[in-house]
Amino acid sequence: MFQIVKNHHDAEDVTSTILLKVVSGMDNTRGSVEVNFWLFQLTRTTIADHWRTRARNSAYSFEALLNSGWQGPTEEPPSVNYSAAERVQVLLQALPVQYREVLTYRFLLNLSIRETARRMGLTVATVKVMQFRALKRAADLAPTVFGS
Repeated sequence: MFQIVKNHHDAEDVTSTILLKVVSGMDNTRGSVEVNFWLFQLTRTTIADHWRTRARNSAYSFEALLNSGWQGPTEEPPSVNYSAAERVQVLLQALPVQYREVLTYRFLLNLSIRETARRMGLTVATVKVMQFRALKRAADLAPTVFGS
């Protein structure tokens, strides 16, 4: 997957998305040829969705803004002092929906991994991986979101 999307984090996310789609849509009544075709199509469309989203987001990239003549902010942004609860909410809003959901269940609602998996309709192993990735993504985003 890394060779296709050229980014380690995106490769992990696309692979996770494919795995979630496979787990939720697997039909054991299909023959092996049908399953192989279905897996190929599922993978192909998921990768296409990734590239569509990336292309859509790149239209608003910093480089595109500079090339269109944008000069940047004219004054310093106001300094914001967030409380701990506000920092958590701001950071959660910056995360993808599934990451936000798993962190909310685990840490704000104090649910077990098993209960979180049950509520999200996922396996315990999948929730463990998502929790790890969500925490890592939140740690990576914090300096960008809060400017520190």
